[in-house]
Amino acid sequence: MNPDLDRLQPYPFERLRALLAGVVPPAGFEPTILSIGEPKHPTPRFIVEALCGAVGGLSSYPATAGEPRLREAIAAWVARRYAIPAPDPQREVLPVSGSREALFAFAQAVVGRRAGARVAMPNPFYQIYEGAALLAGADPLYLPTTADNGFRVDFSRVPDAEWANVQVAYVCSPGNPTGEVLTLEDWKLLFELSDRHGFVIAADECYSEIYFDDAPPLGALQAARMLGRAGYPRLVSFGSLSKRSSVPGLRSGFVVGDAALVSRFLLYRTYHGAALGPPIQAASVAAWGDEEHVAENRRLYDAKFRAVLPVIAAALPVERPPAAFYLWLRTPIDDAEFARRLYAESNVTVLPGSFLGRDVDGVNPGRGYVRVALVDVEARVVAAAHRIADLARRL
Repeated sequence: MNPDLDRLQPYPFERLRALLAGVVPPAGFEPTILSIGEPKHPTPRFIVEALCGAVGGLSSYPATAGEPRLREAIAAWVARRYAIPAPDPQREVLPVSGSREALFAFAQAVVGRRAGARVAMPNPFYQIYEGAALLAGADPLYLPTTADNGFRVDFSRVPDAEWANVQVAYVCSPGNPTGEVLTLEDWKLLFELSDRHGFVIAADECYSEIYFDDAPPLGALQAARMLGRAGYPRLVSFGSLSKRSSVPGLRSGFVVGDAALVSRFLLYRTYHGAALGPPIQAASVAAWGDEEHVAENRRLYDAKFRAVLPVIAAALPVERPPAAFYLWLRTPIDDAEFARRLYAESNVTVLPGSFLGRDVDGVNPGRGYVRVALVDVEARVVAAAHRIADLARRL
């Protein structure tokens, strides 16, 4: 077996199951799962119809590069969303089977297996980044996101000696778990560091369409164009339909950016065997071409934030994030104990922040927080917010 498998840490939800094992929540409370960022809004009917209407087209193997109409739909959406020239559908666009799969596979294609190779990532972070680094034979470089730096990575604090060995830098904007968004100055510094040290930037933007107050988050490709970086050198962006269109089961996303990187990643994926089936591609074309359902999706999340924030704010300090559908709540006791008690006393499941972070010099920047995903229907989310506030008041 690959010895790097032994370097993997238990996935956060495995740790959560272990934490809650043997706990019997009170039967009088409806179970509410706010621990996982799985959208629960109904899938738009037109996407389902497009999927079902293409089911007959299963008699041939799909191309790894995807059908031209899907690449063109993605390129057109990127141009509309970020007000930039459309990327070349043939050279700069690659459909993928969900951003999670692509984020992992990308490191396998890009990391050169040499001694001292590093992969940079925010801390706390989406755990796929770490697994991708370890199984590519690299070591993670954890970059803390804390309240002191506005929950964004302060790239200026990373010494040049650390950057020298970095081959890939994962960035997540809007961020998981905090919803914070990188600024143009953040991107400018990161691009300058990439130019200086030669590392590739993998921009995870799967939450890009969950935003509020008509303030779309700045995108990686958009920032590059604003800074005169035509061709997106050493930069790729990962997008997904899962959160945008409430279709996590569709497993459909894209990689867009540096044509040389996209070409090499396509070579890897040709051997990896991760092509999208024709029905998935047809449904994806329909989804990327419509914005009305996305606006309605945002409206539903906005209503939940407006209903929940006053309830929790009466007991705990809380701020609305710029984007995404998470609350990153500071807990009055140990975060794992808070999550365990919340489940034991009121049948609400949240994710301890320490499960999303790693100790660096004895400090885990996720410790003392819980991530609350406002994915369920509004009534259940509001009821859960009252139970969170009630527990906080009792502590």
